[in-house]
Amino acid sequence: MTVLDSHSGAPSTTRGAFPGFGEGAPLDLPSLTTDQQTGILSRLLDGTADAFADALASVGNCAHPIRLHGSSTTIDTATGEVLSSFSSTDAPLGVLLTPCGNRRAHACPACSRVYARDTFEVIRSGVVGGKTVPPTVAQAPLLFVTLTAPSFGFVHGVRPDGGRCRPRSCDRAPRCSHGTRLSCHATHQDGDDIVGSPLCWDCYDWTSAVVWQWFAPELWRRTTIAIRRALARHLGTKPSRLKLVASVQFAKVAEYQERGLIHFHALIRVDGPNGPGSRSPLDGDAFADVLRSVLPAISFVAPPTDEDDRGRIITWGRQLDIRTINHGPTHLRTADTLAPEQVAGYLAKYATKDSTDLRHGTSQRPHLARLDAECRRLHTLAVQRTHDRRSGLPTKVPLDAKTQPDPYLLLGKWAHCLGFRGHFATKSRRYSVTLGRLRRARERYRRAVMTAQREGQPLDLRDLEARLLADDDEETTLVVGSWTYAGTGWPRPGDAALAASAAARAREYDKWKAEQRKTTH
Repeated sequence: MTVLDSHSGAPSTTRGAFPGFGEGAPLDLPSLTTDQQTGILSRLLDGTADAFADALASVGNCAHPIRLHGSSTTIDTATGEVLSSFSSTDAPLGVLLTPCGNRRAHACPACSRVYARDTFEVIRSGVVGGKTVPPTVAQAPLLFVTLTAPSFGFVHGVRPDGGRCRPRSCDRAPRCSHGTRLSCHATHQDGDDIVGSPLCWDCYDWTSAVVWQWFAPELWRRTTIAIRRALARHLGTKPSRLKLVASVQFAKVAEYQERGLIHFHALIRVDGPNGPGSRSPLDGDAFADVLRSVLPAISFVAPPTDEDDRGRIITWGRQLDIRTINHGPTHLRTADTLAPEQVAGYLAKYATKDSTDLRHGTSQRPHLARLDAECRRLHTLAVQRTHDRRSGLPTKVPLDAKTQPDPYLLLGKWAHCLGFRGHFATKSRRYSVTLGRLRRARERYRRAVMTAQREGQPLDLRDLEARLLADDDEETTLVVGSWTYAGTGWPRPGDAALAASAAARAREYDKWKAEQRKTTH
């Protein structure tokens, strides 16, 4: 397997330093099935091991690449000259492979790391500039805000000081209406299945928890509107004219708590009227006061879940954390201020996670399974209501207008996400560079490298980043192709295991590089 280790990500300049590179450091493969062992052995016997290694490197160790058949031609848009042509038969395995691009770490570790790096650059450029964002954006007031879900009942938790969960004397600990004592003297650790589960399962408001989770994206949308309106009042102008005075931009990621509910981490920035880099009309402390005054008051009423139910008030939890990352151009950064790289790395890490990361293995934790079941129960009720309404049967629907679709009809589709249907990473339009532009720049870089190799010339590094991130109308070549879908995943058993092992080795190398940079600095 050492023939594949040369593509684990370590450049030739570090072959003598990185302990995971070389003939003495083969890939660490997990327990393989008989079919996987046979598939790996067949690569060695038929001589396709090197071709597989090249294909694996071309997709960045993707675990489930997309296979395509077809061809493409690159044309100079100015002269119409055909610069190059490519066919899938010319690829190492006779088929064109493209990365799956899955952001979830458990689905594809390699592609999720690419997504995390792109998210890091998106967030970082909105804090310090770069990637088409002017560096003066680093002087804008910037807040780091954490918004959590309300409490729907007492739950077990890990205490920051390592203390007991809910220590109360047996005589003073109250009992709920079901006779359960609302105390816990155990010291829980991270990863315990009981962490996040209710003290009393009958008291916990499972329905309200799912409804809040279902409408969390709508709550965030209303929050952005309320922030802009509150800022307009603070600046003495109308919300419709706020863009003439200031602009609010944000980058937000969602993270699951141990109890299975989502909370949001957001970087919120105030720019001047001319967009990123223009001078803000207020400083970070004043902006933080605006948020503290408006965030607790944001609420709306969610529709009831059945005929005997009533609407619920959807709002943020009481645990509101607002930290000033940058006060503005007239303030100096203090020692306790979070660095931009810290915040960007923190948010990018959570952008690749989902509810699967809470399950602690293949079996689902009991309280997460209960939330999943509640999602499906409410979905079943919505399906029945919709059927009755379409059949002309009398039914009391939880809507103001009977022509609207039931608000909980699609809840079953998102039961695997415990009812959360929003994006895990979002940003406002003018916060920073987009993920699409970064992906397009990566593809342009690949084409530039291939062109340089074909012409036998070194890659021109002058203004490389500006050329890679340029708009589409500045593109000087056109790629015309015809491709058909051939399947997803590696063609032979055992290929995916090799891809996962190579991706793990690449992660080890990245960590080793980071440690080397820290040691050097």
